[in-house]
Amino acid sequence: MGGDAGPGAGFGAIVIGDEILRGKRADKHFAKLVELLGARGLALAWCEYIGDDPARITAELARTLAGPDIVFSFGGIGATPDDHTRQCAAAAAGVPLALHPDAEALIRGRFGAETTAFRLRMGEFPRGSTIIPNAYNQIPGFSLRDHHFVPGFPIMAWPMVEWVLDTRYAHLHHLRPEAESAIRVFGSAESTLTPLMEAIEARFGRLKVFSLPSIGEDGARRHIELGVRGEPGEVAEAIEAIKAGVTGTGATWEALVRGAP
Repeated sequence: MGGDAGPGAGFGAIVIGDEILRGKRADKHFAKLVELLGARGLALAWCEYIGDDPARITAELARTLAGPDIVFSFGGIGATPDDHTRQCAAAAAGVPLALHPDAEALIRGRFGAETTAFRLRMGEFPRGSTIIPNAYNQIPGFSLRDHHFVPGFPIMAWPMVEWVLDTRYAHLHHLRPEAESAIRVFGSAESTLTPLMEAIEARFGRLKVFSLPSIGEDGARRHIELGVRGEPGEVAEAIEAIKAGVTGTGATWEALVRGAP
């Protein structure tokens, strides 16, 4: 089954939970989602962090459901009082919660005679949802349009995200190839390099120019990492133009070796 996202869609992430915002747990989903998308030639466009606040969650989901993006939401899909994501997704979409028959079958298969009304709540999803299989414990997540809701536990969430990417969006894999190249610039300032950056973006319309200044952390010389990312066919020519432009300003540069201080 393919996704419904249009050609202008990007990938977004919503990470939900007070424990993240209060520092009780460190978020691992952002970095992993970047990795999973990158392995498929895709990229993350944005990420939002929200606490366990139903009004904020509902407002954010209403906004993103109205847009074109493919969104992964992590956390809050359980049935305890601090889990609000299922209810908020339903409210944002303007539909009721309903026990999904496939989710019910999985939950009953998991718990057998110990199935309770409380456990079945974990299968109550916004009407019109489809399930996301959870190989770890058989308690599924759910998809609503191009929004995909998974647990906060990485051991469950990450395989579920991969399943969604490879089942619903395989047709998008590697359709957005991206390359990157950069140099380190010494003896200059971002303000001095801005006209060069603007000229490069104007000349190479399928590239994004970036600059990352360093003030000498960890003993490294003060420098600016200056580079381009985007259409592979343009990157090599653009970085040569950047090198020439930097030299023309009187600054010096060196090739960037990833992992070097």
